[in-house]
Amino acid sequence: MPIAATHTDELFAGNRAEGRIALAVAAAGGTTRRRQVAEHGSLRVRFPNVAGPELEAVLVNTAGGMTGGDRFDIDVAVGPDAKLMVGTTAAEKIYRSLGPAANVAVRLAVSAGATLRWLPQETILFDRARLDRRIDIALEEGATLALAESIMFGRSAMGESVEDGELIDRWRIRVGGRLVLAESVRLTGAIARKLAEPAVAARGRAVATVLIIPGEVRHVEAVRALDVSGELGVSAWNGIAVVRLVAPDDVTLRRDLAAVLTALDTGPRPKLWVN
Repeated sequence: MPIAATHTDELFAGNRAEGRIALAVAAAGGTTRRRQVAEHGSLRVRFPNVAGPELEAVLVNTAGGMTGGDRFDIDVAVGPDAKLMVGTTAAEKIYRSLGPAANVAVRLAVSAGATLRWLPQETILFDRARLDRRIDIALEEGATLALAESIMFGRSAMGESVEDGELIDRWRIRVGGRLVLAESVRLTGAIARKLAEPAVAARGRAVATVLIIPGEVRHVEAVRALDVSGELGVSAWNGIAVVRLVAPDDVTLRRDLAAVLTALDTGPRPKLWVN
């Protein structure tokens, strides 16, 4: 006897992964300490170091990846003069979906005098994956942000490619309540064919964006002096510096991204990047 459609939908929804992290940190006596930590579902946050001016937070997805219908929400608030680095234990894998997209919502708030370094490992899309992600960042005047986000279209070492799928990626960044960056990427359908087009990625299969606030001309000059294996572009305007990278494979992108972050003097990378 066939399963009723409504029962199938209920089974599908019941097997979806959901996770939420709400993290707030504050400066205290020359160090940064946790003020609030809330975890729900398959998301966890761990703290490898508990001393020093910068606190390191490592996000853990105990579900081992995401697929259609999964939803993650991440809220991070950095109090005045606090310093926080956020990374991940591993690359986030987005697996094939037969229906809805995996949804990720990231909200970052950074107070005056505070510093946030958002340095997760890459997001890997598998063939026929569907990802809908939104990143909203609110900085007060005098806050500092260093952000790096990478996306791999398949694992090049495994000979994988994303022939078909969907990527929707929306970023909104405000400084002092003023919108300074708004961009939306929508890549759907025959992704591998579109990435092969010269005006898109010229057959590149790995991309990244680095964002520095406050950004200055010196950041542009430092990046332009680099000799990288892939391609990159850098610009600075209205107190923001943005670097775009594209590479033929994940290994090349990781190497180029490390060189860019070093040139920008963003501080030490997460230990899990090195290992």
